[in-house]
Order: sequence, then C-alpha cells, then structure tokens
Amino acid sequence: MRTLISTAFISLDGVVEAPGGEPGYRNSGWTFKDIEFLPEAYEIKGREQEEASALMLGRTSYESFSPVWPDIEDFAGYKVMPKYVVSTTLTEDALVSNWGETTILRSLDEVAALKKTEGGPIIVHGSASLNQALSDAGLIDRYHLLVFPLLLGAGKRLFSATDKDAQKLKLVEHEAYANGLQKNVFDVVR
Repeated sequence: MRTLISTAFISLDGVVEAPGGEPGYRNSGWTFKDIEFLPEAYEIKGREQEEASALMLGRTSYESFSPVWPDIEDFAGYKVMPKYVVSTTLTEDALVSNWGETTILRSLDEVAALKKTEGGPIIVHGSASLNQALSDAGLIDRYHLLVFPLLLGAGKRLFSATDKDAQKLKLVEHEAYANGLQKNVFDVVR
C-alpha cells in the first residue's frame, strides 16, 4: 500500500490559496510577505522530492504548475517522477509534453486503486479541492504542513467543512523557526 502525503503551506486559520502569487486571490503571494526567509524552515520541501515516487495534483493546480514547474531547478525531482492529475474535465491534449509521464485519474476510486499498487509515497501539492475530497474519503495518510503566522480570513482551505467523525492525527515531527513558521508532520491514525 502506497502512502498518500498532503503537503501544504497553510495560514494559521487554514487557508492554502495562492501562497506563491497565483492571480485572483486578494492575499496572493502571502508566503513571501513580511516573513523572513529561513532555508532551514523549507528543508522538508527538498526531502519530499527525494522521498516521493509520484506527484498528484488536482486540475487547477496542474494547470497552474505545469507551465512553470518543469523549468524550475528547485523542482527538478518532480520532472522525472510520474504525475497523476485527478480531474473529471481535463483532457489528454491539455497535458504538457515537457514534464514527463502524466496520467489522468477520473475518480477517488481510481486514487484508492493507485494507493494499492506497489511503489513509494505519492505527494499531493496545492490542490485544495482535491485535498478536501481525499481527506473526506479517508485516503490521506500523512500531512506535511508549514504553518505561517498569518490570519488570511477568506480563501480556499485545506480541510473541508463536512460534518464527519473526528479524525485523530499523530504528531511525528515538528519544529518552530525564528521567523514564526512551524513545521508539523502528522500521520493519520486509523
């Protein structure tokens, strides 16, 4: 069984929308505003590329990342690994040709089937709607959260507002940094 890891830059109030400057959100680029860059706070991002065997995205994040990430040296590890896009609307002809093998999954059942295959961890970047659906379906095994000391109010959230039973998490790694960021790694307790 493969491990499905959700990784996110998240505000203290749970917002994950447009951390890198994606257009259309009032607080777009919030990870760069008034927060000192400390390389040690981002160490987990490099480790994720080394440990992951595949990348999973929702359609919106794929459409945002695929024109840019293939040419960014910091994301070179993702270029060579298989990618999965979970979408009911994306077509094969919309996939970029310079980012390696990409497979479109049409349902959460297909994600569940992928998890049952042999292989290493699958990492989910961005993809707020996909993360909510995966979490609600019980498919996420671990969260890598870099929590920013910001309250953003409105915006896409990592977790849904679905009325459901409590889900216990186990903190397996954490650290606080001088710039106010916190790294929290949680395993989902089954």
